[in-house]
Amino acid sequence: MSEDATQIVAAMTAKARAAARIVARASDAKKADALLAAAKALRAAAPTILNANAVDMEAGAANGLSAAMLDRLKLDDSRIEGITSAVEQVAHLADPVGQVIDRSERPNGLVMERVRVPVGVLAIIYESRPNVTADAAALGLRSGNAVILRGGSEAVHSNRAIHAAMVEGIVKAGLPADAVQLVPTQDRAAVGALLKAQGQIDMVIPRGGKSLVARVQDEARVPVLAHLDGICHTYIHAKADPAMAEAIAVNAKMRRTGICGSTETLLIDQDYPEPARLIGALLDAGCEVRADDMLMELDARTVPAEEADWGTEYLDAVVSAKMVSGVDEAIEHIARYGSQHTESIITNDDTAAADFLSGVDSAIVMHNASTQYADGGEFGLGAEIGIATGRLHARGPVALEGLTTYKWLVHGSGQTRP
Repeated sequence: MSEDATQIVAAMTAKARAAARIVARASDAKKADALLAAAKALRAAAPTILNANAVDMEAGAANGLSAAMLDRLKLDDSRIEGITSAVEQVAHLADPVGQVIDRSERPNGLVMERVRVPVGVLAIIYESRPNVTADAAALGLRSGNAVILRGGSEAVHSNRAIHAAMVEGIVKAGLPADAVQLVPTQDRAAVGALLKAQGQIDMVIPRGGKSLVARVQDEARVPVLAHLDGICHTYIHAKADPAMAEAIAVNAKMRRTGICGSTETLLIDQDYPEPARLIGALLDAGCEVRADDMLMELDARTVPAEEADWGTEYLDAVVSAKMVSGVDEAIEHIARYGSQHTESIITNDDTAAADFLSGVDSAIVMHNASTQYADGGEFGLGAEIGIATGRLHARGPVALEGLTTYKWLVHGSGQTRP
């Protein structure tokens, strides 16, 4: 490991630990004001951020980034406004810190309270998407944490410009600049140093491709909050409305193919009345359909699916499609090949919907809605740090509550234990 990278991370974590103590005790109003000031600074810095992003986009194209990766990287006026609005939304959310989760009184008169507190120092390791810089900073600060950001090299200039604007606003509001730090080196050894910073970093959150998340999970010596794949399914039940099914299927796959909530496998009930129309709509929208034998017979433009397709996250205009015999087979297929991210059933049959919602073991399960809604902003959370698919601490879109833990407060009146 590079000695310089190790020293850089050690210095950053020490400063973050000191800043975390300040932010943890900051008032609701102070944290909100800091984010509103950061949003104002982001708007003012939009030309600078766009210029920085243009440098990253040019380098990305030259380095052969895929169309999906370039789409994740690209910023324009609309996306910067979306980033800024998300920061403002987080500022206006209720502060989770200090929230009493539950309260009870024991027979001996002791009053027990569980109260939300910040996790402490968070390390966010991410790729491609510059918006994560602002989202992570906003969510981390609002929940009373200090944040260390390590973005990918493909977005280095964009991340630096966004970070500078965020820090400008945070400092103007009277909170420490060290509350949100950006690792200044792209040396991969810095990632290793972050993952091994036991006692200095309280939680690591990777947000990126499979190889990044796998590395974090393999090497981390601190707790990790993550999901590995976004192999999302849309199941078209026999009693789905064909117009609704078509609209949702095309949106779930094609709205933005490079996000983790994009549908990667389409399951169609054998009794659904218009499967050819559904497959044709996806093909007409420019999507490659890798189909099983039954669905291939419906449209000559399909290509045969292989076994590997059922477990592939394409992040592109490609979908695998399979015909199933009913809700039970759909659930079984998702259990075998899915990543416990997001699944949706399209049906007007409430019983089938209830069976699917209870039977699918994923972080997000939907009824008559596009999987593209798997997003913290759409859940009313302001923004998200990612989608957690594990079973401990947090699941689904991780926002303010997912970045807190709790402690017990015990109030007595002189009790001694016999």
